[in-house]
Amino acid sequence: MILLMNHHVYKLHARLIKTGLLHTDPLHLRELLLISCATSAPESLPYARSIIFDCSISSLSSLDTFTWNTIIRAYSNSSSPSESLTLFSQMHRIGISPDHFTFPFLLKSCSRLRRGGQQLHSLILKLGFVDYDIFVQNSLIHFYGSSYKSVDSALKLFDEMPVKDLVSWSSMIACFTNNGFYDEALSLFREMQLRTNLKPDEVTMVIVLSAVSSLGALELGRWVHLFIEENRLNLTVSMGTALIDMYSRCGSIEEAIKVFDKMPKRNVFTWTALIGGLAVHGRSKEALRMFYELNKSGLKPDSVTFVGVLVACSHGGLLEDGWKVFESIKNEYCMEPRLEHYGCMVDLLGRAGLLNEAYQFIEKMPIEPNSIVWRTLLGACVNYGDIELAKQVNEKISVLDPYHDGDHVLLSNVYGGVNRWIEKASVRNSMREKRVVKNPGWSLIEVDQVIHEFVAGDDSHPRFEEIREVMGTAIERLKLAGYAPDTSSVLFDIEDEEKERNLSYHSEKLAVAFALLSHNDRKTIRVMKNLRICRDCHCFMKLFSEVFERDIIVRDRNRFHHFSKGLCSCRDYW
Repeated sequence: MILLMNHHVYKLHARLIKTGLLHTDPLHLRELLLISCATSAPESLPYARSIIFDCSISSLSSLDTFTWNTIIRAYSNSSSPSESLTLFSQMHRIGISPDHFTFPFLLKSCSRLRRGGQQLHSLILKLGFVDYDIFVQNSLIHFYGSSYKSVDSALKLFDEMPVKDLVSWSSMIACFTNNGFYDEALSLFREMQLRTNLKPDEVTMVIVLSAVSSLGALELGRWVHLFIEENRLNLTVSMGTALIDMYSRCGSIEEAIKVFDKMPKRNVFTWTALIGGLAVHGRSKEALRMFYELNKSGLKPDSVTFVGVLVACSHGGLLEDGWKVFESIKNEYCMEPRLEHYGCMVDLLGRAGLLNEAYQFIEKMPIEPNSIVWRTLLGACVNYGDIELAKQVNEKISVLDPYHDGDHVLLSNVYGGVNRWIEKASVRNSMREKRVVKNPGWSLIEVDQVIHEFVAGDDSHPRFEEIREVMGTAIERLKLAGYAPDTSSVLFDIEDEEKERNLSYHSEKLAVAFALLSHNDRKTIRVMKNLRICRDCHCFMKLFSEVFERDIIVRDRNRFHHFSKGLCSCRDYW
């Protein structure tokens, strides 16, 4: 079909040149350009552009704005978005007036190029489009929110709009979500419900689900799901995939599976979302089974799918299966493994205790390893107490990323685990010299659809005194059941009693104490945290789930831990 269309383009072009109509008849020139832009062949756009620059100024000035917009739009979606800006400059020079469609296409190009947008905004202001055209206003909000990461500029534009449509609200909600302001995104969504009669569409709800996913607010996510059903929005591929991702990231993999089973149609992103969800919830064999079912369905896995299934193998200790999947990337699917796939294999080998094999694997990688790959091995060295290899790995990292706080903490934990306090103190001194500050751990917990945040050692919560009292009582009960605080992970040189007190105020413990204070029923406690859970907190949560007969789900930086009856879903393999 493309070949036939291109043949038609070339034939028409030749006829126009032969008859002399190319430079004298703007209608024929317009037809030629529109047909050139309509085909998806790689050579069609450069061909259309060459036609433009071969024409005289008089011929080009006779073309209407629609034709120019068509070419500019085609380039904004192409691999050469800068050409759309070049074409606009020529259009502007010969006196063709842009309309409200021209600038959104140009802003899209600026967004992809990450330059030129602010100058374009100045021109838009000069021409007066911002004052009355909602299409241009919406595009500017999207541009500032996604490209320049300027939430203030986007919000100023939004607030000054006299009339807002659904795209306006959705763009601003997306701006908040893309920049990490998840609470603000959800607040704006609620405001839209209260202040307007606009009915959210699929795009809006997918954005809202993304914000909920990042917060890990399951009850809020269930409310959003109910809202979708009550408004009779179809369970499309995009919507279903977003719901699967939301339930997985909010700690309810069972509800994610239910959504997957109900979907009438799925694509590779849908399967990947579920495979990834099963992987981080410790259901490794199910994730592997879904991977093979994906292959049977006729769809082809992409690079993200392979990351998900390799993570599943890593967390489940499925060494042989992991190697098989990794080798299939190139041998069966004719894809080159990416850096993240190599990183997964390092994690797989490291978790299995094959530290030297992991080191050799990194050394032989055809891709230059980054600090994340080496950091993965450093974490494994900590778990297995291999000090000498940890020092070698840390030297590699210090060249690539010398100011990352996590590496110093990991190395410190290696020394602390074997009571080598002098070396541990030297790590602390090194942090001081480099002015490296350890990022505080924080945890989020949802109670009655309100998100509460706790930071390690912070006493600013309005009910902190009650929380501290509950925590003290809980620790005493757990000690009677055999709990002994693991102080090896405490970075600083302080007395054992002070170390235990420091551990007591880790953010996830404060969140659990608050949940106990807020609810006396047997509801599952769900905590989302920004860092990897430490060994002491892991032991604490296991024993807490048994003594207090409460299931706890903790989402840390790497995975979900489901604590129940004194056990964890990770089987202490994390």
